[in-house]
Amino acid sequence: MIDFKLPSLGADMEEGTLLQWHVKPGDTVKRGQVVAVVDTSKAAVDVEIWHDGVMAELLVQPGDKVPVGTVLATLQAPGETAPPPAAVRHPVSPSARRRARELGIDPDGVNGTGAQGSVTLADIEAAARAQPAPAPAPVALADRQTEMRKAIAAAMSRSKREIPHYYLAETIPMQAATVWLQQHNEGLPITERMLPAVLLLKAVALALRRTPELNGFHRDGHFQASVPVHAGVAISLRGGGLVAPALHDVGAKPLDQLMRELADLVKRARAGSLRSSEMSDPTITVTNLGDQGAEAVFGVIYPPQVALVGFGSILVRPWVQDGEVRALPTVRATLAADHRVSDGHRGALFLVELRELLQRPQALAQAFTAPQDKPGASP
Repeated sequence: MIDFKLPSLGADMEEGTLLQWHVKPGDTVKRGQVVAVVDTSKAAVDVEIWHDGVMAELLVQPGDKVPVGTVLATLQAPGETAPPPAAVRHPVSPSARRRARELGIDPDGVNGTGAQGSVTLADIEAAARAQPAPAPAPVALADRQTEMRKAIAAAMSRSKREIPHYYLAETIPMQAATVWLQQHNEGLPITERMLPAVLLLKAVALALRRTPELNGFHRDGHFQASVPVHAGVAISLRGGGLVAPALHDVGAKPLDQLMRELADLVKRARAGSLRSSEMSDPTITVTNLGDQGAEAVFGVIYPPQVALVGFGSILVRPWVQDGEVRALPTVRATLAADHRVSDGHRGALFLVELRELLQRPQALAQAFTAPQDKPGASP
């Protein structure tokens, strides 16, 4: 048997409330299939299963609040023989079986009080009354906001307490990037136009090839580098607060695909329909406050990640180019990094690489990092 446990859907999650099962005992499930919905302090999240098999027993009922790591269900692995029933099953009267179907109750699991242990209509009615209460109503907005602020505060307090942050900043000229974007978007409907955020995300992913120590996790006193870049995108929610679900394999995808996936991720985040894989495995966070009018953002690292990249507004500023002062669009890029894993020299190399990539948007659009590639050696 395989234990299906409640996963951690972020460093700020300690417990969750099971809202709904999408499966029942006996159902065949595939790796990556959504099998349950769990309410966290931030959102209702679709929880995927990461094994093929057959659902054996559901151990947690809708409405139950349980800690991270609790076994929610057991799963019978492919080829595994189901254990024999624990006891001989008793006969069920026709009226009891009919009523059990109406109430959605398995009569074979009901203790019978009739002759020779048979299950009666009264037994079914008693079993119905003993069933767990229905799942609780959705959490009120005010209550969810309170819980979300507590969760964010706890995670950020832990980050500042445990992670020795260092900060760097770089002003990056964006003339070439904005011209390329204008040409790319010309004639396209608004819904298909590419946003600058996508170019910035792709540049971050490719720049990490030079400094792979910024992409991964610090756990149990050791750094665990990640091969792909799963960029946690900070998304503000309409009711307040934020989440940072992952765009997966950013360096391996073309820009048009990233734009579609980013738009879908933002839409689902604000609708409260994220997946557990999107919440649990970002390897670095990227926050962009440009559309909010901020010139720069100096973020707090989201543990167990080891770096956060921030972008402010793309603003026209005085810029010296070819010996002349010109008015050019620029963006302020910042890096918050973990001194246990890297230092300022390596962080500066990352920002330099980021700046250079954004000067060649056409090459950036055509560049890919295969998911199976390993992080390169330090230069």
